[in-house]
Amino acid sequence: METWSWQWLSSLRRMPRPLSRRRQLTTKPHFLAMIDTSVWEAKQMRSLFNLLEFRRLVLNYKPPSHAQDLPRNQKEHRNLPFMRELRYLFALLVGTKRKYVDPSRAVEILKDAFKSNDSQQQDVSEFTHKLLDWLEDAFQMKAEEETDEEKPKNPMVELFYGRFLAVGVLEGKKFENTEMFGQYPLQVNGFKDLHECLEAAMIEGEIESLHSENSGKSGQEHWFTELPPVLTFELSRFEFNQALGRPEKIHNKLEFPQVLYLDRYMLRNREITRIKREEIKRLKDYLTVLQQRLERYLSYGSGPKRFPLVDVLQYALEFASSKPVCTSPIDDIDASSPPSGSVSSQTLPSTTEQQGTPSSELPSTSPASVAAISSRSVIHKPFTQSRIPPDLPMHPAPRHITEEELSVLESCLHRWRTEIENDTRDLQESISRIHRTIELMYSDKSMIQVPYRLHAVLVHEGQANAGHYWAYIFDHHENRWMKYNDIAVTKSSWEELVRDSFGGYRNASAYCLMYINDKAQFLIQEEFNKETGQALVGIETLPPDLRDFVEEDNQRFEKELEEWDTQLAQKALQEKLLASQKLRESESSITAAQAGEPEYLEQPSRSDFSKHLKEETVRLITKASHEHEDKSPETVLQSKPENTTSQPPSTQQVVEVAIPHVGKFMIEAKEGGYDDEIMMTPNMQGIIMAIGKSRNVYDRCGPEAGFFKAIKLEYSRLVKLSQEDTPPETDYRLHHVVVYFIQNEAPKKIIEKTLLEQFGDRNLSFDERCHNIMKVAQAKLEMIKPEEVNLEEYEEWHQDYRKFRETTMYLIIGLEYFQGERYIDSLLFLIYAYQNNKELLSKGQYRGHDEELLSHYRRECLLKLNEQAAELFESGEDREVNNGLIIMNELIVPVLPLLLVDEMEEKDILAVEDMRNRWCSYLGQEMESNLQEKLTDFLPKLLDCSTEIKGFHEPPKLPSYSTHELCERFARIMLSLSRTPADGR
Repeated sequence: METWSWQWLSSLRRMPRPLSRRRQLTTKPHFLAMIDTSVWEAKQMRSLFNLLEFRRLVLNYKPPSHAQDLPRNQKEHRNLPFMRELRYLFALLVGTKRKYVDPSRAVEILKDAFKSNDSQQQDVSEFTHKLLDWLEDAFQMKAEEETDEEKPKNPMVELFYGRFLAVGVLEGKKFENTEMFGQYPLQVNGFKDLHECLEAAMIEGEIESLHSENSGKSGQEHWFTELPPVLTFELSRFEFNQALGRPEKIHNKLEFPQVLYLDRYMLRNREITRIKREEIKRLKDYLTVLQQRLERYLSYGSGPKRFPLVDVLQYALEFASSKPVCTSPIDDIDASSPPSGSVSSQTLPSTTEQQGTPSSELPSTSPASVAAISSRSVIHKPFTQSRIPPDLPMHPAPRHITEEELSVLESCLHRWRTEIENDTRDLQESISRIHRTIELMYSDKSMIQVPYRLHAVLVHEGQANAGHYWAYIFDHHENRWMKYNDIAVTKSSWEELVRDSFGGYRNASAYCLMYINDKAQFLIQEEFNKETGQALVGIETLPPDLRDFVEEDNQRFEKELEEWDTQLAQKALQEKLLASQKLRESESSITAAQAGEPEYLEQPSRSDFSKHLKEETVRLITKASHEHEDKSPETVLQSKPENTTSQPPSTQQVVEVAIPHVGKFMIEAKEGGYDDEIMMTPNMQGIIMAIGKSRNVYDRCGPEAGFFKAIKLEYSRLVKLSQEDTPPETDYRLHHVVVYFIQNEAPKKIIEKTLLEQFGDRNLSFDERCHNIMKVAQAKLEMIKPEEVNLEEYEEWHQDYRKFRETTMYLIIGLEYFQGERYIDSLLFLIYAYQNNKELLSKGQYRGHDEELLSHYRRECLLKLNEQAAELFESGEDREVNNGLIIMNELIVPVLPLLLVDEMEEKDILAVEDMRNRWCSYLGQEMESNLQEKLTDFLPKLLDCSTEIKGFHEPPKLPSYSTHELCERFARIMLSLSRTPADGR
């Protein structure tokens, strides 16, 4: 028995912002997602909601007047609240402006009724029976109040219930009785299409006795006397395996038509149907005889191996026509005594025997040759050693045959072969003709008067105790199929429905078919305004009380939207003002950089330091005689200004530093005061270049003027870098934190403070000019007041940049492992790269890397790992099977909620479906009991559609890395990717 769970998501997915919940004009609202093992009841409700007549009945239902005060009995106490919530639910589906409608309140009322005393959960068909029972009871109460008739009409009964006449013989006694039915159960196992299932369900036991006067046989026939407008078939796709002691799903293929003609099952056509059944039975018996005869032609022989008779005759003809041989097949390779000194036949058995060369034809061999041959190992050459010598016949041939015998034999074999071919063709044509006759047996006009059109198909994928549910429902207004899969509602086709519903493909198959009377147009007919004649749509179709309810809900929703719009407008205004302010500040900073630096950068340094700088400036100006504005950084830095103050040599060391894109320098620094790794970073390279280019200003006007010139040059360079359109392998955000800040519009104060800290780095003290500019920068840093720069905001920006670098390193290592096919190692790095990157991108477009790139490789890594685990499982070896399941349970299953949490990521959802399908495909295969047990334990975890992340690994530890190494590895890995988006970010 198929089981399901009433457990709703303990924590529903966080509702998106109101704008994303707004219903589009061209779309229909749908149910909010529940975990998949209980979502089928929502699919059942949806299929009923799409029947306009059923929808009208529910929406226009009014509870009995006496029930307004106090329900009289348990049925009223249970059914009336359910009908109230069902009406609200349907009303919202009709007229809400929301994108999602939550059915939980209506279904919550039902759930207690679906559990028996021992809390055993009921199956899918039980839900529909209970639902129809409750609807019938609710409408019966209303019908009894409105009429005084003895048996008032119940619209739910008339819509869903039919009647059949059971005619039969029991222990030699005939009987007839009329029975009512709702959902009609059908067995699937052993049948190829829906008509075969129906024929088997309508006839039970030996029916021949029904037409004779005296017989002791028992059996019965069912004949529909009245068909409901909505006819639902339950397909029994589960059976209990006695050997394994558990239910199993039947994955056999079962075809069903879009239009089902039920004339042959109607009581009024009983006589003609019986005649046709007799004729079909006769044809099938004759067909069986023909198929048995054909099989004798196609599988000829009396032994375990059988062959087509036509081929046997052809082989005999080929044998007879072969060139006769006069010797025994072993006579021509009979070994004779080898000559003296030659190698015996026993010495080289494989060579002589496999080549088929007579030993007498072997060349004589000297003792030296024998020794040489013996010392060499025999090399097996399968494609040359088995080659048949050209003088031997290709096939066995007769020893003796005369021309006359051959002529007679060939004539007979040719004639027999032609006769057999004709007989085979005649049998095949007769079989095809009978099949066609059976198919068209009920195609005459009198037997196509009761058409039922397929309205909905409920599909289950998985095994007996776990699986995934979705529904196909025909949109009669748009004349196309729609697929309802969780909260995803998409256009579909008959071809997709056939693939997913017939069975025999990826363990998905229909378990419930809903047909509607094709002539009962009221089922799907829209309502029209009696005065204008125009079709009523949306909220216009609702009765007054529900219209008020929906309008109130829509007003609440509009209020939510207004509040959200107000927040967005305020945020947009703030961002606009901030952007305008940043633009003004940027313009003023550029202007100020030309005539002096802004704000606290313009303020003079501390008096004692300023005095020293002033004296130094005067001295430098009087000694400056040449301008070196156009000199390279190497020349500028290596040409040191004169210094009257002698420096003690004992505490200095000379270091040669090679800085990429700048050059080599001889740097003097105090021991332990210089960090060559920091000097290699791109931001330090830029600062050194800026200081070098500001040498003339430094020499003429002193350190403070040189500092202003250098910081202006460096800032201009970084702005230019942030505006460049770079290829994916070049990301200047990794080179310099200020580029990251500029692209993401960080506050100006934070950018200035960051630049000041870099100019104030102690590693710049390797020569006098850099040392003095470093001191100016440090003095400027000390002058910044706490209220000028928000330190928390400053730290938050730098924390984001550190996370950006960590995310980049996660991505690099993950991709390197992926390219090396180390998918287990790669997965965690790619997962954390994607999650961190997503968090960064939520703050701004340029805070992280290209999300599509990370999503692609995370998805590909999961698919590769899933395939690897499946191959291990297929090996059947205990160790390999366990390793495969460890990969699934510890790596893949915990990650799936991350892919399902965003329903807009269609590629991720499809990847999850592919992984599930891979494992569900094993359900229809034979395997050892221990493997079946492990698969049964594992599949529910894989098929759980909950988006709740139940636990995951700690982030992998990152190795230490320098900026230069980070940029180099990033460029290398991005260049090596076979798939790189146009925008590398």
